[in-house]
Amino acid sequence: MNQDYEIVVGLEVHAELNTESKIYCSCRNAFGREVNTLCCPVCMGMPGTLPTLNEKVVEYAAKMGYALNCTINPISKQDRKNYFYPDLPKAYQISQFDIPLCENGYLDVWVNGGEKRIGITRIHIEEDAGKLIHDDSFTGTLVDFNRCGVPLIEIVSEPDIRSSAEAKAYLDTIKSVLEYIDISDCKMQEGSIRCDINVSVHKKGEPFGTRVEMKNVNTFSGAVRAIEYEANRQIEVLENGGTISQETRRWDDLKGQNFLLRSKEDAQDYRYFPEPDLMTIVLEQDYLDSIKNSIPELPNKKKARYIKEMGLPEEDASLLVETKEKADFFEHILDGASIKPKSAANWVLGDVSRLMNETNKPIFELGINPKKLAEIISMLEQNKISSSAGKQVFEEMLKTGKEPAVLVKELGLEQVSDTGALQEIVDTVLANNQKSIDDYRGGKTNALGFLVGQCMKASKGKGNPALMKEMLLKVLEG
Repeated sequence: MNQDYEIVVGLEVHAELNTESKIYCSCRNAFGREVNTLCCPVCMGMPGTLPTLNEKVVEYAAKMGYALNCTINPISKQDRKNYFYPDLPKAYQISQFDIPLCENGYLDVWVNGGEKRIGITRIHIEEDAGKLIHDDSFTGTLVDFNRCGVPLIEIVSEPDIRSSAEAKAYLDTIKSVLEYIDISDCKMQEGSIRCDINVSVHKKGEPFGTRVEMKNVNTFSGAVRAIEYEANRQIEVLENGGTISQETRRWDDLKGQNFLLRSKEDAQDYRYFPEPDLMTIVLEQDYLDSIKNSIPELPNKKKARYIKEMGLPEEDASLLVETKEKADFFEHILDGASIKPKSAANWVLGDVSRLMNETNKPIFELGINPKKLAEIISMLEQNKISSSAGKQVFEEMLKTGKEPAVLVKELGLEQVSDTGALQEIVDTVLANNQKSIDDYRGGKTNALGFLVGQCMKASKGKGNPALMKEMLLKVLEG
């Protein structure tokens, strides 16, 4: 990208809430059911029907507001956003306009080795529209109204994002927060979380440029590509003497480019007015306090604690807090155990994550007892078993459910740290490998690894490798 220009990005994240029923009717809120089986006269917008607000939607939205440091408006209302589209049977969407449920917040994200604060303009509740279906098996377009009335929150950021990397960090953190407070399943393949992107460019030191909105961005990696494409497109237009028009474009991730949809609407184009069929939302302070007190430790605070208090590298801390389940499992390993946090982190990010990938199961479905894993780690740190023995015990524990200490005895894996017994092994290996001794003394330091390997083989894997290495060096460098 031309370094004379600066990118300005604002994001509108739409997250489907995992309530049992829809926002204004009792239809089930579920994905993947047979088309047009989860709809009723209310969500289909039939004449004479009246909506009823799902209280859980308000609770979840306020929860996200507190998680993003917002002010929660104790009195708010809902509004009609009027537009015509085939998947919107009422020809209006119930949303919030001038008095959103939450506003004036912020989110701190980790990017490029430091923290960046991104403002949150507002969070409001609204209903989702239906879904248009296109397929080669038929001509025209069909409409599935199952998604009509599915509850959404829209999280609108300030234009504080200055790169695609910052946008990705922001989106990843928003997703983590939604999962931590358990208000959305965040299944991007099902459209549970998606975003619209506003991009403008300007020369450094000049006023912001005209923004362009991109729709249909369904993956975070796609958001990165969309931002970079649009920024470069705008710069090319400006460099060729053109001007940027305020417009809405559709992002096509397969083609890696966007296409003009329409000139960008302003608020007046939607003819907002207060929803006449719904009461004002009034929230008592005790109710709001109970929601605020239910917020768990969020990923950024957890990550900072892992780095500052446990001494973990930033990369390890980032991977551990990706999901609440993984962070909880890590902390359950450490709970009451006298082991190093780094050792526990290595196991969670190593063998445990490998199992998750191989089985395609979440961590809590693997059947690993964190206390038993802590026992294995403790035996490793105390040099009671070797690292290879630790992995063997781990695999057998998964198969049998037996206690690690029992498996160590049954499999004969207890590490030998008796210096007398180990010295005999070292002396024998040295006596049979004069060439390796000469190689090491001649500058071929990798010969030491060979000799340690021979000692481990002679001890049938039970010898303490660190002790035997120390004994070998004493002779080789003596």
